[in-house]
Amino acid sequence: MTEEISINRHLAEEEKYRLLNSQLKALLVKDDNLISNLSNFTAAINDTFEKVSWVGFYLIDEEKLYLGPFQGKVACTNIKIGNGVCGTSAAKKETLIVPDVNKFPGHIACDSNSRSEIVIPLIQNDRLLGVLDLDSHDYNSFGKTDKEYLEEICKFLCEEIFPTDYKQKN
Repeated sequence: MTEEISINRHLAEEEKYRLLNSQLKALLVKDDNLISNLSNFTAAINDTFEKVSWVGFYLIDEEKLYLGPFQGKVACTNIKIGNGVCGTSAAKKETLIVPDVNKFPGHIACDSNSRSEIVIPLIQNDRLLGVLDLDSHDYNSFGKTDKEYLEEICKFLCEEIFPTDYKQKN
């Protein structure tokens, strides 16, 4: 069976998100392997948005985040909770939008061409599972629309795709 996401890149941002989120909800299946679902998720984001230079997951492992499925250049494999944009988002359990990563104290530069970033925490029953991280080579690439729709689809991931007994990496 061929899996496919079909979204016209020339649509308005909000319309792309509406279509993407509805197609992801049909594509991702709880009974499938979690890594497979997260991998397809990152591929769909990467295929839909030209502004995205890197998209991926960092999953929780005690006091650090470790690299999960992603699309883009090679990346940092471990981030301490509280460090960089991803670690800060994880610590605060809130979405962070960074218009200029060079102005973010302690930014971790996995890709020296990254200019802006949005990180959404993955939370299930008040428990941090990890974060979704999107980078762009352009400044000010992410805003309210990105936050709204990415939080919506991350909520779906946490409630419907991650197993309720999801264990941290050992």
